[in-house]
Amino acid sequence: MQRLGRAAEYKDNETGLHVIRMSWYTYELALAAGMSEADAHLLLNAAPMHDIGKIGIADDILKKKGRLTDEEMAIMRNHCEIGAMIIGDDDSELLQLAKLVAMTHHEKWDGSGYPNGLAGEAIPRVGRIVALADVFDALTSERPYKQAWSVEDTVAFIEDQSGRHFDPHLVPLFVGIMDKILTIKQRYAE
Repeated sequence: MQRLGRAAEYKDNETGLHVIRMSWYTYELALAAGMSEADAHLLLNAAPMHDIGKIGIADDILKKKGRLTDEEMAIMRNHCEIGAMIIGDDDSELLQLAKLVAMTHHEKWDGSGYPNGLAGEAIPRVGRIVALADVFDALTSERPYKQAWSVEDTVAFIEDQSGRHFDPHLVPLFVGIMDKILTIKQRYAE
């Protein structure tokens, strides 16, 4: 799963380390949120597939250095459904979880996310956990279209978005394990 997730990242992020970092952030947050070791480990292995649908997005949009137009953003948002189609329907618990994560990691607590505009507890907890881990890593990493944010600015943003973008119950848990998050960030630095 990590290798396939990294394959998608190579199209979007040359090293593919994003999926490793955010998967470990996901694991630590899942434990902090009270998930069992077994369930947190399953999520650790499903999380790398969150952006597998980016394989189906044209490079001129995916690698664009500037801000996406509204039309380009609409195309980019299709990566959730594309990812779900790539993963498909399977009896495997891991693949079912990966599909759920691919479909829900861009939903927002206030209902303003995509692809289905889910809100609050209607968003599966695994999607809410992965969303927080994914955004933290995206903001603190350099991308072709932006500089890396400082950890302090990123934490301030996440706290500001508590109850809007992010589950307000998960935000303090994530901030509370920042020492573990920073150890992972350093271990898998670009």
